[in-house]
Amino acid sequence: MVGRLAAVAATLCLASATVVALPASSSAVTGQGGETVAEGGHTVRISRTEYGVPHILAQDFDGLGYGYGYAFAQDNVCELADHVVTLRGERSRFFGPDGESGQGELDGTNLASDTYYSGQRRAGTVRRLLAQKAPLGPTAELRRMVEGYAAGYNRYLRDTGVDHLPDPTCKGKPWVRPITALDLWNVVYDVNRVTSTVPLVPDIGDAKPPTTSAASSTGTASRVPTATPTVPGFGSNGWALGRDATRTGNAMVLANPHLPWAVGYFRLYQVQLTIPGTLDVSGAGLYGTPLVEIGHNSTLAWTHTASDAQHDSVYALKLAPGDPTSYVVDGRTVPMERRTVPVTVRDANGGLSTVRRTLYSSRFGPVLSSGWTATTAYALRDANADNLRSMNTWLAMAKAHDLGQLRAAQDTFQGIPWTYTLAADTSGSTYFTESSAVPHLTDDQLKRCTLPNDEGPTALDGSTSACAWGSDPDALVPGVYGPSHQPRLSRTDYVANSNNGPQYVNPEAPVTGLPGVYDTEPRLDERAQLGLDMIAQRRDGTDGLGAPGFTESTLRASMFGNRVLSAETGRDDVVALCRAHPSLPATDGKQVDVSQACAALARWDTRADATSRGTALWITFVGRLFDQGPPDTWRRVPYDPAQPLTTPRGFNGDDVRVQHALADAVQDFAARDLPVDVALGAVQKWDGIPLPGCDVGCFDVVEASPDAGTGTPTAGAFGSSFLMTVELTPDGPRAHTLLTYGESANPASPHFSDQTRLFSRKQWVTERFTQAQIAGDPALEVTTLRR
Repeated sequence: MVGRLAAVAATLCLASATVVALPASSSAVTGQGGETVAEGGHTVRISRTEYGVPHILAQDFDGLGYGYGYAFAQDNVCELADHVVTLRGERSRFFGPDGESGQGELDGTNLASDTYYSGQRRAGTVRRLLAQKAPLGPTAELRRMVEGYAAGYNRYLRDTGVDHLPDPTCKGKPWVRPITALDLWNVVYDVNRVTSTVPLVPDIGDAKPPTTSAASSTGTASRVPTATPTVPGFGSNGWALGRDATRTGNAMVLANPHLPWAVGYFRLYQVQLTIPGTLDVSGAGLYGTPLVEIGHNSTLAWTHTASDAQHDSVYALKLAPGDPTSYVVDGRTVPMERRTVPVTVRDANGGLSTVRRTLYSSRFGPVLSSGWTATTAYALRDANADNLRSMNTWLAMAKAHDLGQLRAAQDTFQGIPWTYTLAADTSGSTYFTESSAVPHLTDDQLKRCTLPNDEGPTALDGSTSACAWGSDPDALVPGVYGPSHQPRLSRTDYVANSNNGPQYVNPEAPVTGLPGVYDTEPRLDERAQLGLDMIAQRRDGTDGLGAPGFTESTLRASMFGNRVLSAETGRDDVVALCRAHPSLPATDGKQVDVSQACAALARWDTRADATSRGTALWITFVGRLFDQGPPDTWRRVPYDPAQPLTTPRGFNGDDVRVQHALADAVQDFAARDLPVDVALGAVQKWDGIPLPGCDVGCFDVVEASPDAGTGTPTAGAFGSSFLMTVELTPDGPRAHTLLTYGESANPASPHFSDQTRLFSRKQWVTERFTQAQIAGDPALEVTTLRR
């Protein structure tokens, strides 16, 4: 192996490249909890190809992590430093207690966030999970990789110096400090619960029992959530195309995750990780995680989409009379567990003090602040509460050679937290599975145990053990469904998902008979319908892209076709309406001249390209319409369960709500001094770069403002993030990628928005996977780290 590594290194040195050799560094870092990360060992090579994509080459997992941590710190040191402050429960110490924590679907303060995370650290939750042997705890390879990642990050920080960091966001800031392996495992643990516990961190951190004056026996102590927690807008498109759907007979995969662009918690980082003879995987992973989570190796490719399944349950606690901190189960009174934690707080003058806060929990999980009255409280049970197995799963998937080994990896470690998996291999086969952690609740339990939600969340009855989660014999942990009950489908044509339930991943082979927790919304939304229609049209050659069947080129073209299904099925309805009624009533009762808007919509190409004129008006119109009531009531053709792929569709022009929505949209454009035919890219930008895409029936989802990507903090955007098309040929993978916001969150970096410009022009980056391809890149820059 050493000989092969030396040969590869020699090849790289011969390339036309900038080569930087950094000297050995031998030291150790002691973390907040006393854990130590040692540094010292071998040589690691970071080869950056065009657009700054790092390819890490090492001899072992320690070195691979070391190179990855160093490369990531070069691009995003501030993002991880800020995240670690959060997970250590120190935001109030550095930013004050009243600042917004930037987490959760509920408004939350730094103090609430710190209370929760300080409690987690004091409870030793992650330490307890780390103490377990694999498969429950991390494998030895992963432990070494995470330790190396921390050491590599710290090496960059030490070599550069906090006062000389290139990102002004954290340059010279006292909260930028060395990290430890435990910090990174806390990142992993939070990633696993990002669609369940994490959105409610502020609610958990602020939970306290009602006082007599705050709540009567029937009154509420605070605002009550109306649904189980979710991450707003979380989504993705994923396709795995088999030999029967492609012109070459080679399998292909499309990855198109939709995530926030300006929140480091959800940003993806592109990387290739190579240990000759052991691992060679390319793709992207969430910030601060040590692996590729969406990607491919030489014979296998996979992607993920956010699962429609439940990954948690809210339980309603029946409180003991006169004691709002005790609850009743099966007639027995159970006291809530209390954990008091100190939180260091900075005042307006910079002084530090300590406040003590109390967290409350039940047998189900943490108690929420919202809805806590004298008679009822709500607690959250998270199916990923004991999951530190995700990285085991992704490493095993990265090392898998075919779909059988991928399936074995998921069955062995059972660590996929909240996503579907779509994959293909060089045999030309495809595979779909929902292998995430899903509560073991039967349909009978859901029917018997779900309580009315007039004032509270959709909650299960916590007063009886009959409503508790069950278990499967083949599940690694109690309370969840095991592999034998998980939805799966293998095909040689295709599997596809756009966050719809498992039923229609391939309409020719519906996946049915699932427990309700797996398919909470079986209806297809327009994006899912559009994706299936795009596949159908490409297979029969009616999409204008040439002969039937996919090639990697037509796969990319399909992705960037920027079709808008809501417009394809409803634009003509709206034009007919406004031609018949050039003046329409707005919601405020005023008559609005819509004739110019009507003409603009009639000229519109019904696409969401950055240059399209009419898309922006359509987005506003449809958004206003959805604000006015359930869509089936104003559709021209309502939903028909017998026609799930094509209904509902169109707009009923006789419905006053449709008329109001169009008039309101025109009023809105006038108020903003925008022409009704303004180009989409003029009102939707990142760092000043026009963006395509929409979220009103678009496949390519993008939501942004004209100033997204600018300011301090950066204004947000959402949608397509890491794009990947890969064809698995007998000669190796052929892939194209696009990281829509670039490799760096640092506005001063050349890689902050360089790929955004490509995205705006529908261009891709040709992936360099082999060592020869990497060495041949004219933009190659090589950094050698001697540990």
